[in-house]
Amino acid sequence: MATQPRSDVHDDPDAGWSLPAWTYSDPDFFQAEVDRVFRPSWQIVCHESDVPQVGDYHTLDYIGESVIVVRGEDRVVRAFTNVCRHRGARLVDGPSGCASRLTCPYHAWSYDLKGALTGLPLSQTYAGLDRAAHGLAPVQVEIWQSFIFVRLEDDGGPSVAEMMQPYAAEVEPYRFADMRAFGRVTLRPRDVNWKNVGDNYSDGLHIVVAHPGLTRLMGNGYTVEAMEHVDKMAAPIRDRLSNNPSERAYQAILPDVAHLPEDRKRLWTYFKLWPNFAFDIYPDQVDFMQWLPVSPTETLIREIAYAVPDDRREMKAARYLNWRINRQVNAEDTWLIKRVQDGMASKSFTVGPLSETEVALRNFCRKMRGLIPEARLHHAPAPGWSRRPRVQG
Repeated sequence: MATQPRSDVHDDPDAGWSLPAWTYSDPDFFQAEVDRVFRPSWQIVCHESDVPQVGDYHTLDYIGESVIVVRGEDRVVRAFTNVCRHRGARLVDGPSGCASRLTCPYHAWSYDLKGALTGLPLSQTYAGLDRAAHGLAPVQVEIWQSFIFVRLEDDGGPSVAEMMQPYAAEVEPYRFADMRAFGRVTLRPRDVNWKNVGDNYSDGLHIVVAHPGLTRLMGNGYTVEAMEHVDKMAAPIRDRLSNNPSERAYQAILPDVAHLPEDRKRLWTYFKLWPNFAFDIYPDQVDFMQWLPVSPTETLIREIAYAVPDDRREMKAARYLNWRINRQVNAEDTWLIKRVQDGMASKSFTVGPLSETEVALRNFCRKMRGLIPEARLHHAPAPGWSRRPRVQG
């Protein structure tokens, strides 16, 4: 089953076609994406439980920016660019930590947990300096279902809650607020454009071809639908046992999860949110996956799993088996997306036709063409086009 997004009913001569191959390696297009897609988009950082105490912080580095999310003395979670206002030095290193104040290691300028400049060595030598105007640069924060998101620029786009509103009732039973991380954040570099990672994630047609394990688990039950800002993929785990040991054991061991409705106790659901992150929701755990652009042909995949605490041996085994199954799926997808990236380098390929069932890919391409109209061109414009002033329609 596939559902067409309501916004796709408008006539569009390119509606049935993929984005052109040049957009997956072109430096100008990449810069346009940074400016028009990523700076105004929400990015997931961590869960509230990852910063439980005053001074706990997590960082996120992407598109040349570093953002620090920190819990203040008033228990409020705030975000700032991880940059000292004196000479631009990075304030903290590493993915996480705890600090009573943020002190620059270069000249010891210090900031409290609300971002205010509180420590200024040789303050008498900065004649007329307005300390209030030199606090840390704030970054917009949203907490949705206890997950913490940041946005560098507000272009009037929807909140995460608004994006996920069509599926709010489906997510509610999973008790996201009660979840805790198990394991660490995994970073996996890939030599592909970020869009190839996302395209593959939302592509339902390749499941039966390239993922035999998922097919053994789900049969032909995999469905794809697209809303304006979210794609949904889902399939129930079959009762018929797989002949693969890990898959068969998962099917047999997966215990009852009392807080889930009956129709979700053996359902795998995937939500991909615009533009580059997803929640993989299983009965036993929830993973987030984020594909961060590094260059036109490099991407960093960032992911971690969370779960409601459950000490049952069967649940611990199910979570381990889930990891084994999906490790194989990740290996298969890594091989696939590299083949696509390499194939797109051929001058023989420009755009590809999209089936009417490929609603998620159609939706993504439509949004990209709306933000970057040059994506309608089958061949790249002359270099430098992304730095020229945009013509307002």
